[in-house]
Amino acid sequence: MTAMDLVTLAQQQPQAPGTGNVREWILGNIVPLLLLTVALLLLWLGGGKGDNAGVMRRLGGVIVALAIIGLAVTTDAGATIGKWLAGLFVGG
Repeated sequence: MTAMDLVTLAQQQPQAPGTGNVREWILGNIVPLLLLTVALLLLWLGGGKGDNAGVMRRLGGVIVALAIIGLAVTTDAGATIGKWLAGLFVGG
C-alpha cells in the first residue's frame, strides 16, 4: 500500500453497523421454512385424521401470526394501522 492509499483509507467514514443483512436473511430463509413446517404439521396432525374443522381453527392462528410478522417487518404500515385504530376510538 502506498501512503496515498493509507490516507484515503483513513479519511473514509466508518459505516455504522446495521441489521439489514440479518433481517433480509431471516425474511428470505427462516420465515418460509417456518411456514412450510407449520403447513406440514397442520396437514399431518389434522388432515390425516379428517379433523378439517380443527385444521381451520389452527389456520386462523397462523393467519394472525402472519399478520403480526407482516406488521413487524414493514416500515410504515404499523404506524398507519395504529393511527387508523386510534381514529376508531377517538373520532374525528
